[in-house]
Amino acid sequence: MLMQLTISGISQGAIYALIALSLTVVYRSTTIVNFGHGDFVMAGAFLSYVLVVLLGVAFVPAAMLAVVAMFLLGLAFSRGLIRPIRGGPHIGFALMCISAGYVFRGIARIVWGREVLPMPRVFDIDPIFIGDLIITGDAIFILSTTAIMLAVFFGVLALTDIGKMVQAVYQSARGAQLIGINVDRFNDFTWGIGAALGAIGGILIAPISLLHPDLGASFLIKGFAAMTLGGFGSLYGAVLGALILGLSEQYAGAYIDSALIDITAYLVIVLVLFLRPHGLFGRKAIVKV
Repeated sequence: MLMQLTISGISQGAIYALIALSLTVVYRSTTIVNFGHGDFVMAGAFLSYVLVVLLGVAFVPAAMLAVVAMFLLGLAFSRGLIRPIRGGPHIGFALMCISAGYVFRGIARIVWGREVLPMPRVFDIDPIFIGDLIITGDAIFILSTTAIMLAVFFGVLALTDIGKMVQAVYQSARGAQLIGINVDRFNDFTWGIGAALGAIGGILIAPISLLHPDLGASFLIKGFAAMTLGGFGSLYGAVLGALILGLSEQYAGAYIDSALIDITAYLVIVLVLFLRPHGLFGRKAIVKV
């Protein structure tokens, strides 16, 4: 039973990892937490649904189109709505993100109401049996896709010139400007990347969950909890925090009470902020006055 719960927890945590990473990418470069990000995830899931079910596009090209569309939406959101208020207080960013999220949710409700939509099976992957352990086709699909996405993301970050530019801006935006990097465009790009990663999370959720306009709210909390646990601004911490959260939900639900699955993320946020506010890999802020 323990190994079965572990596989389920890692599979669930893999989805949380993409959402937490997409939040962290934006926060690391702009210090803005996108409180409307759950609705970006929902938009990616619904967009893939429209392409696959209503327009008859095959899943893989539909997923690619949805990711590209969400990247462009994130880019436009940053350039059109975030840039103009960049000099204002942080509460303005929070309200803008929340408002945009409710706009996405409202559009989904106008089109589909509160109807719950099933996404057809994507791939008919045979489960793997190892003794009493069963690794389902859904788990194989989610884990392999997430592993590829994370390997590409961190590979680009560590091995390419683009990755060096990203790290330069992360370390010092002012220093990056001095060596010729357009930080405003970079920030727009990170919003696009964040929206695209969130869309991938939504696309992975779609085949294993029923779709509805409020889908993104719970996943925003999961991503935020993972981000808090890993440490704000830590890319690797976001991934590890998400995996720990996924495992914690499964273990708590099985060994203590199934009701804990729904509140584990909230408990993680409270405990981390109380015991270790900077998370597992975050750094304590030192302010000179």
